[in-house]
Amino acid sequence: MLKLSLLGLAAVVLLAMSAAAPAGDKTPPVLNFKMQGLDGKTVDLAQFKGKVVLFVNVASECGYTPQYKGLQALHKKYADKGLVIVGVPSNDFGKQEPGSNTEIADFCKKNYGVEFVMLAKVKVKGQDQTPLYKFLTATETNPKFGGPIQWNFDKFLIGRDGSIVARFAPKFDPESKDVTDAVEKALAK
Repeated sequence: MLKLSLLGLAAVVLLAMSAAAPAGDKTPPVLNFKMQGLDGKTVDLAQFKGKVVLFVNVASECGYTPQYKGLQALHKKYADKGLVIVGVPSNDFGKQEPGSNTEIADFCKKNYGVEFVMLAKVKVKGQDQTPLYKFLTATETNPKFGGPIQWNFDKFLIGRDGSIVARFAPKFDPESKDVTDAVEKALAK
């Protein structure tokens, strides 16, 4: 009986705390994930709350791999204005990301000077799809831009408020007018 009362009290306290917290303090659902970085450390996506975030599933042996150069250029140009680029390595398409996390990190640094956030290799489609990509691709959580990932270098742009504001197919270079216009518009809000 005492255990049940303590649980009830805890629920009331939590409810009161959430009611007292300003609405703007809540982490948007798209950033409510903890993942592993290439270095093995936990990356709490909630740290990017209030920023514009570009999630990109990447691969080292793809025809689109040179887009790392454009992603790094976007990072250099807009990071101080609030853009965070998050590379998400995946071996789901043509086995074009076969390396270990250490090999991926070395490749990105050596060939493209990557300084933006890189997560550990995950599944972005199928039965073992990482929860972040379940959220990004589900039409229930992303009715406007949901749908399966078709290939490497698919891009999701998240606004400062945590809403998914754009999606770009792999063929869109990160420095293309379409992508940079969308990034600039999101940063201006």
